[in-house]
Amino acid sequence: MNGVVRAIPRGSESLLQRPKKRAAVVGLGMVGIAFIEKLLKYDIDSGRNEWEVTVFGEEPHIAYNRVGLTQYFTNRSTESLYLNPLQWYSSHAEGKLTYHTSDPVISVDNHAKSLKTANGLHFQYDECILATGSNAALPPYISLQQFQNTRGAFVYRKIKDLDDIIGYAVNAPSVIGRRIRKAAVIGGGLLGLEAAKALLDLEEVDQVVLVERNRWVLSRQLDQEGGTLVLEKVKSLGVEVLLQARVRNLLWNDEERLTGLLLQGNDGLPDQKYEVDMVVFAVGIKPRDDLAGSAPIDVSTRGGGFIVDNHLRTNLPHIYAIGECANFLNETFGLIAPGVEMAEVLAFNLTEGPYHSMREMKSPNISTKLKLMGVDVASFGDFFADQGKISRPLPGAISAHAARKAQSTPATPEEIKKKVKALTYRDPFSDVYKKYIFTADGKYILGGMMVGEVKDYVKLVGLCNTGKPIEKPPAEFIIGAAKEGEEEGDDLPHDAQVCSCHNVSKGDIVECVKTGGIRSFGEMKSSTKCGMGCGGCVPLATSIFNKALKDAGVEISNHLCKDFAYSRQELYQIIKFRKLKDFTTVMKTVGTKTDGLGCEVCKPAVGSILSSLYNENIMKPSLRQTQDTNDRYLANVQRDGTYSVVPRLPAGEITPTGLKVIGEVAEKFGLYTKITGGQRIDMFGAKKQDLPQIWELLVNAGFESGHAYGKALRTVKSCVGNTWCRFGVGDSVGLAAEVENRYKGLRAPHKFKGGVSGCVRECAEAQGKDFGLIATPKGWNVFVGGNGGAKPRHAELLVEDVTRREAIKILDRFLIFYIQSADKLERTARWIEKHPGGLKGLKEVIVDDKLGICADLEKEMEILVGSYHCEWTNVVNNPERRKAFKQFANTDETQIVSEKITERAQERPVDWPEDSSPLHFSLLDIAKDAEWEWRSICKLSNLDRQSDAPTSVTVKYGEVQLAVWNIPGRGLRASQNMCPHKKAFVLSDGLVGEDEKGREYVSCPLHKRNYLLNPNPAEGGGSCSDPDYSIMTFEAKADEESDDVLLYLPPIEALDAVLSTTKWMLRKAGEELRLLAKDADQAVEIVEPLPLGKMIDPLSSAALATPIKVCGGSGALDW
Repeated sequence: MNGVVRAIPRGSESLLQRPKKRAAVVGLGMVGIAFIEKLLKYDIDSGRNEWEVTVFGEEPHIAYNRVGLTQYFTNRSTESLYLNPLQWYSSHAEGKLTYHTSDPVISVDNHAKSLKTANGLHFQYDECILATGSNAALPPYISLQQFQNTRGAFVYRKIKDLDDIIGYAVNAPSVIGRRIRKAAVIGGGLLGLEAAKALLDLEEVDQVVLVERNRWVLSRQLDQEGGTLVLEKVKSLGVEVLLQARVRNLLWNDEERLTGLLLQGNDGLPDQKYEVDMVVFAVGIKPRDDLAGSAPIDVSTRGGGFIVDNHLRTNLPHIYAIGECANFLNETFGLIAPGVEMAEVLAFNLTEGPYHSMREMKSPNISTKLKLMGVDVASFGDFFADQGKISRPLPGAISAHAARKAQSTPATPEEIKKKVKALTYRDPFSDVYKKYIFTADGKYILGGMMVGEVKDYVKLVGLCNTGKPIEKPPAEFIIGAAKEGEEEGDDLPHDAQVCSCHNVSKGDIVECVKTGGIRSFGEMKSSTKCGMGCGGCVPLATSIFNKALKDAGVEISNHLCKDFAYSRQELYQIIKFRKLKDFTTVMKTVGTKTDGLGCEVCKPAVGSILSSLYNENIMKPSLRQTQDTNDRYLANVQRDGTYSVVPRLPAGEITPTGLKVIGEVAEKFGLYTKITGGQRIDMFGAKKQDLPQIWELLVNAGFESGHAYGKALRTVKSCVGNTWCRFGVGDSVGLAAEVENRYKGLRAPHKFKGGVSGCVRECAEAQGKDFGLIATPKGWNVFVGGNGGAKPRHAELLVEDVTRREAIKILDRFLIFYIQSADKLERTARWIEKHPGGLKGLKEVIVDDKLGICADLEKEMEILVGSYHCEWTNVVNNPERRKAFKQFANTDETQIVSEKITERAQERPVDWPEDSSPLHFSLLDIAKDAEWEWRSICKLSNLDRQSDAPTSVTVKYGEVQLAVWNIPGRGLRASQNMCPHKKAFVLSDGLVGEDEKGREYVSCPLHKRNYLLNPNPAEGGGSCSDPDYSIMTFEAKADEESDDVLLYLPPIEALDAVLSTTKWMLRKAGEELRLLAKDADQAVEIVEPLPLGKMIDPLSSAALATPIKVCGGSGALDW
């Protein structure tokens, strides 16, 4: 991105006619862009509109998330790191923002108030803001010159550093004649662990070695016990760790290529050579204060950095410094939060300060919360106070004289240790360590550290920062912290900081509800920016927001959703007694909008009710429209868009012949096989278009659908019982098979499972299931309401020593009563907990027949079990139903949407990038000179249009997948088929609904993000319920005469350049490296969308859809 780009007008708006102030921002990094965002916001919001900003960056990139560099090793996408998309820079009024890349400032003339860049540009400023950041530090044993000359030595700071590391690893076979055997990271701090994780993700590196001079890692954030716990996790990932290892020098050959490290010998032993092929230094940072050579700016002699006061001013007028290059209170800060805080203070002072009062920079909060090598780690406040290290006087009731004395004569470490106490907790089973430090009287929390579990971090930081007395005993912060339901933050004061990235307090959240009229969490995020940095505050912020809604008197309704003014239980009875048979009829009869489309909440709920009542074929179009995600294709959709195949194996029994058939099917279609916890065999990785062929083979061999995809009976697990076991007292296998065959295909508000054990040893874990039967010498004990999962619950004993027939009769009543009266997506455990009287009340109804309905319940179950049909047998034997499984409606071609890797002799999809970033797609990403026109994409008959139900297909246009819907009475809609959240090609399979404004949307089958299908972006078309994502939508119409579906599209190559499947599919790291290396030597330039004729390689040259993110870190990271 070389050169300069001037902002262009966004519309007809004009700047107010007042003298303009020119701000020069030196440095286009995370803190620089944070300052620009805040300055422009304050300036526009004030109505004065008096500032023009020009920013100068050294790198060829616009501002990117340096905190999230590790994700670059998995997705190789520079654009995914951008804090703001490219179009954001040109979205401001003319002259408001100008940015330069690849043009660093080389000198500042404070007398002339001008600066000069490397490309010879001179710029006059009114205020100059230095945000030059820092460089990676080098250890004293290697000079900068020697480092630059050594091949195989790197630092971990910029995108270029990462490209150099990747390039060296990829080219190692040609450079050193083999793969990288060992790559060393020098430094076991935050940056060192990040660098080690990045190298661990490189397939070209065989072994990663972490070299740390201390006795444990993260020694600046954690004590020995916490650091050792992290160390164990690091080692478990395969990283070799050298502790108390001091590097004396690097070793290199005659070609100045790195060959190893020279390690200092211990206990008088001679120095040792340690062979490595690559080294990455992560030993700290050095503030970039070299501009002090051109202007007499004071620089700290200890550690460097431009010295600033509490208004961020340097010693020279009109020159300020913020971020890592600023030395404040004799310290520099290498974390993003203090830099953003500095940006906030300075932006306010330059805009609002002259009209109000100036803000002062206080000692910044250096609390840290992050995920390193898969481990949650946090430290807050004075986390080494128990070692006598504090950053401010201890709180408490002391006199003013004592306070002044404490400041003038600080307490010694030994004195401090006597005034504090540490409360520690260590769980070796869950790998959790916590240490919270309090004043000796237990009234104030001073700081602490956490490893493994950090859910209380935001709350504790808030309590620590306020300096106010705590309102509960210290022990409750650990042993009493967990509680049922939401943590509403009631014990936090109004001014407690909730979001440290954007300095949002509890009071800010509450006020936006009380006075701002905000009623949704998304609106609150947009208003306050809370949760739009690292995202770590979202759970607590959600609780505070929900509590504020309750306090504001916002009614919480039990209605199913906006489309039905009834609860799920009420709707069940209405559908039952009015004999309604499909969603459209239900909507017309009792919906809030008779011609409404419904939503992703009510459609599956109504579909479940209809199946529970009538058990008709859910593949009928009128019923299929309500089927969510898995039920739509009678298989569980996996994260790569493929499906799993699970034949039913009642009680876990299978013959050798059956095993052979499953093996042959899995081998033929390349499926990954696994034994499930429910005693079945799961085959993963089936392509949608292969499902009918797979099931045809299984059905012909006698297998039936296992309903692993439905809110229905899954399995009835059993031990071998008295058939084989010498301890067995009952035929658990026979009863489990009978019960599973009785309830197979039975739909319910949620999935349910059973278990049958042949004795009290309980090998089938029946008490961990929704219903369980345990054999006794006198019969069977019946248990109900158990489940595992995220909120486990032990089943409770309902009846004892009943016969086999009586047990089944009780289960009939239990299940039908559950189906009738449970809420949507409510498991039996929660249902029993909410039932009046709990288990006792339930027993009165279904055992004692208190309501006189037991006979009716049994009769309903007999009708349902008598209507069973294998859903896959129906599909296999129906050519029309099989058509629904084609990948593309307009061609028999197929596309691979995710690459596979081999692991333990089986293939599985490549991993999702661990730190994936948001994406916004726009029609503006397409080449400006592309010729748009109406193009025939498929036949109307392919859509199987219905008068009462939406239908959809996927079509292939070039290398792009597009989704097309027919919505009765509303026409055709079209969009890209890829959901940008996880880059899954699944949108055509999502439920179609409409929002409160009557706008149609599709709900992504994977994670339920909703995208408006309106083809006009100006009216919200393509926007998402999650503001971090958006998609392209297209105009669509029907040509009834020619039976054509027409979409208004650019040429194939123009759309391929932005949306092709090969561009966005999940890839192996090696393939991404190939694509990266292809253009490794080409300079990157910020440009407008390329003319169509110049799009040579769409994989490397196209304008990418870029993520919107403010500074503070990607939402995909836990920083």
